[in-house]
Amino acid sequence: MANDFSLLSLGWQTFFQQQLTLEEWGVLNPARVMEQHRGSVEVRDAHGLHTLPLLQSMPGLTVGDWVLLTGDAQFVRALERKSIFKRKAAGSKLAEQLIAANVDTAFIVSSLNEDFNLNRIERFLSVAHQAGSEAVLILSKLDLCPEADALREQAQRLDSRLCVEAVNCLRQSSVAALAPWCRPGQTIVVIGSSGAGKSTLSNALLGTAVQDTGSIREDDAKGRHTTTRRSLLLMPSGGLILDTPGMRELQLADCEEGVAATFADIEELATRCRFGDCSHDSEPGCAVRQAIEAERLDERRLRSYRKLAREQAMNAASLAQRRASFRKQGRYYKRVISETKQIKRGE
Repeated sequence: MANDFSLLSLGWQTFFQQQLTLEEWGVLNPARVMEQHRGSVEVRDAHGLHTLPLLQSMPGLTVGDWVLLTGDAQFVRALERKSIFKRKAAGSKLAEQLIAANVDTAFIVSSLNEDFNLNRIERFLSVAHQAGSEAVLILSKLDLCPEADALREQAQRLDSRLCVEAVNCLRQSSVAALAPWCRPGQTIVVIGSSGAGKSTLSNALLGTAVQDTGSIREDDAKGRHTTTRRSLLLMPSGGLILDTPGMRELQLADCEEGVAATFADIEELATRCRFGDCSHDSEPGCAVRQAIEAERLDERRLRSYRKLAREQAMNAASLAQRRASFRKQGRYYKRVISETKQIKRGE
């Protein structure tokens, strides 16, 4: 990448410029987080690339964030995000993990092999909708699936408005269908399960083998995890692409709006149920059950909706309790420090 970048080529938009005060404009340098490490981030401004150590006094940063720097590349503050992808941290840990920020379009990659899973697609769609980015479903490995049209039709039935593209990531002519979302200054995040073809797609869009790729495992058609870090890269088209490590586990938290948007058909049907607290099991006048019986709604989709709704509610409640505990602990520490100072002053 060249050493001299314009802010527009890095994805700078009016939304971010409006956040700068008159005192900051022309004095501080906007910079974008391009790569994330354990104790630092790589940021790029109009003049070059800088390493920014992550300090406890700084807010949590992720790839795609915009920050303001002094002339000698010292952190001043982070700008408000236009969109943010996050999930509950994997395992039993009660914490949120930031995935990507300020993304215009999310390419949700799902392979057209034995690993094709509508429930998993709905999970990623919920995350994209909650983040506030446009979602585009990319069905990869088209060359390995003779039933591609049938699977694409299944995916399209999830939402008639969803853009669904079936591609062979190894052929540039096939990937060319994604050009409308890769315009200059536009930021794309590539998300999906490990081995779905995300790194292969990223390499095709970048025009070079920047990310390592691996073959699928023959025993279960699942892919090997190949990308190990998050990085924001410039495409020949002028757009920016953020490749992320594959996710074996994607737990939802604080994702109520995202789930509702993904299952807008069920949410709309529920408004017609006779009872406001209808559980859509056996209640009389249930519009959701009627749609299932009339084969206008799949029972699988209702089960998926219930599962994701329960999961996000449970995780959101757990995280809320943890935040409340931290706030209570913080108030306790402040009181102890204040009382200690009063004792030292002899008050």
